[in-house]
Amino acid sequence: MSDKHWQAAPEDDAAGQNTNTQQQDAEPAMSALPNDAPKASVKKETTDGDGNVRSAKEWRLIERLIMSLQGEQRKSRRWGIFFKSLTFLYLFAILGIFIMESQFSSDVLDQPPHTAVVQVNGPIANGQDASADSIIYSLRRAFKAEDSRAVLVRINSPGGSPVQSGYVYDEIKRLRQVYPEKKVYAVITDIGASGAYYIAAAADEIYADKASLVGSIGVVSSGFGFVDLMSKLGVERRALTAGDNKALLDPFSPLRDEDRQFWQTVLDTTHKQFIEQVKLGRGERLKDNPELYSGLVWTGEQALELGLIDGLASSSTVAREIVGAEQLVEYSPQVSPLKELADQLGVSFAKAISTQLGLNTPVQLQ
Repeated sequence: MSDKHWQAAPEDDAAGQNTNTQQQDAEPAMSALPNDAPKASVKKETTDGDGNVRSAKEWRLIERLIMSLQGEQRKSRRWGIFFKSLTFLYLFAILGIFIMESQFSSDVLDQPPHTAVVQVNGPIANGQDASADSIIYSLRRAFKAEDSRAVLVRINSPGGSPVQSGYVYDEIKRLRQVYPEKKVYAVITDIGASGAYYIAAAADEIYADKASLVGSIGVVSSGFGFVDLMSKLGVERRALTAGDNKALLDPFSPLRDEDRQFWQTVLDTTHKQFIEQVKLGRGERLKDNPELYSGLVWTGEQALELGLIDGLASSSTVAREIVGAEQLVEYSPQVSPLKELADQLGVSFAKAISTQLGLNTPVQLQ
């Protein structure tokens, strides 16, 4: 008996030590759990040593985290849709305003007696706002309108193509004969030079501001020569033609004297045509001054003394005091609401680039 008792004592000590060890191991586990966790469950989890229970609790935490993330994503999507909807509503509202304004343009509403306005803005050239097609279209509408008392051509242009200017000049002369009861007044704002003055000369009377630039009755043709530069770079020019003068004014070939003389005759002929049309339009109002046709440009005051214009006045002054119909109604083509909106958003950049590439005529009135 004493032997058995002696042998059992270490086993009891070992069991006690194991129990103490389990209790010590359980204390850190209990301290790691939240304070509000049930004590019984914690004791069961630690005492049973069941890993499945702890894994289930971890999965529940992961599920809660995933659900919260999904909720945040839903909220983010809802706010994104909300702000996108506001943006589209804003754009559609702007578009609606433009459309409503276009509905009340001069094309829709009956206008009372007024002075019809046709714009000549910018370079006069095919494809530009101040092309002959655009200006002539506006002139015909302005003359045809029953309530227009007169046609006012408002000019702010440095000139351009003699061909385009000639088209407009001839059309004004024709319309004046078709509608003899309606006078045409040209009003120069900042500048009315070269081809722009060519057009103005077809009007019954011309007005400008005292500081406006008027005249420049001349013709210019300009270019560049790269012969010496090509020689320094070692570049050889190879131009094959059928016709002795097919490569006339080639910038990569030397300018021959006969080419210069021939092209000068072209410029002189165009200048002579310009002078004849100005004299035909202005008649005896022009002063006998040879510098009138030298290509010089004059202020409004100087132009009045030379007979290039008939008075110093603005568009409103002409409509109110000379025509007797103070209201000004625009007859030039208006930009569509969609195009205006696109231009405001910066889409007109491509058009500006294409306009600068290759639409200039070789001969310009200057």
